[in-house]
Amino acid sequence: MPVKRTPARTRIAVAVPCHNEATTIAKVVADFRKNLPRATVYVFDNASTDNSIALAAKAGAEVRRVGALGKGNVIRAIFDQLQEEVIVMVDGDDTYFAEDVHTLLAPVMDGTADMAVGHRMGGATDANMKRLNQFGNRMIVAYINRLFGTRFEDVLSGYRAFNRRFIESVPVLTTGFEVETEITIQALAEGLHIVEVPTRYRSRPADSNSKLRPFADGYRIILTAAILLRDHRPLRLFGAVALVFWLLALAAGILRLFSFVGQGTLPDSILGGIVLLGVPTGLMALGIGLSLNAINTRFQGIKTYLRRSK
Repeated sequence: MPVKRTPARTRIAVAVPCHNEATTIAKVVADFRKNLPRATVYVFDNASTDNSIALAAKAGAEVRRVGALGKGNVIRAIFDQLQEEVIVMVDGDDTYFAEDVHTLLAPVMDGTADMAVGHRMGGATDANMKRLNQFGNRMIVAYINRLFGTRFEDVLSGYRAFNRRFIESVPVLTTGFEVETEITIQALAEGLHIVEVPTRYRSRPADSNSKLRPFADGYRIILTAAILLRDHRPLRLFGAVALVFWLLALAAGILRLFSFVGQGTLPDSILGGIVLLGVPTGLMALGIGLSLNAINTRFQGIKTYLRRSK
C-alpha cells in the first residue's frame, strides 16, 4: 500500500519519554523548541522522583504523567493521547541532536515513510557508547534481521518520527525497552514503510545515568522478537522447528544403519526412540505452523478489508 502523503501544513508534536532526567530534560526541551518552533513539545514523565517535571514545564514543555514504569507504557500513552499528524519521539537524555530532526522528519513529511528511525551506529564510538552496548545492539540487530529477513542497522534507536497512519495501525503491547523492537516488527506486519536515517549521537552527561540494563533488557528484546515471529510468521518458526526434529531423526536413522553393520556406538533403542519421536513431532510442528499461518493470513485479509472500507 502506498504511503499516505502528509499535508503541507502538518501539526507536529515532539514527545519526550522521561524518567529522572533532571540533568538534561530542560536542554532537550529548549533545543527542540528552537529547531521546531511551531511544534508542541510534550514531556511524558514516567514516575520521576527528581525535579524533572518542574524543569520540563519551566523550559516550555507540556507535561503528561505516566504512572506505570516502563518505556513501553510511555510510548503507548504517546500514541493514545497525541493527535498531531506527525510525532517525533526522542529520549530525554540529550544523546540525540535536535538539529538532526529535519533530516529525520523529511521522509515522513514527503510521504516516503511511515516511520523514520535515527540510525546511530555509524557515529557510535567507545567515547559515546559503551562497547557492551555497541556489541549488544549489533547482535540484536543481526538476530532480528535473520529472523525477519530485514536489513536494519539500528532497531533500538530512541529517535524516531511517525505519521498518523503508523500511530493508528501499530499496537504497543510490551512495557519496557523492548518496545522499539516491537513497534518495528509490528510495522512490518502491517505493511508500513520504515526508513533509517543516519543521525549523530553523543555521550550522556557525566552526572546522568542510563536506565538500560544490558543483559535483562537484551533478553527481553530477544524474547519479544521470537514471540512476534510466532505471531506474524508462524510458518517460518514452526517450519524451522520441524526441520530440526527431522534432521535429528535422519541423523539417528543413519547412525542406526551404521550400528546394523557393526559400526555404531549408541544403543539401537536410543536411536530408534529419536527416530520415533523426531518424525511425528516434526509433522506436528509443521501442522501447527500451517494452521497458524492460515489463520494469520485470513486475519490480515480481514484487516485489509476493514481498512479499505473506512
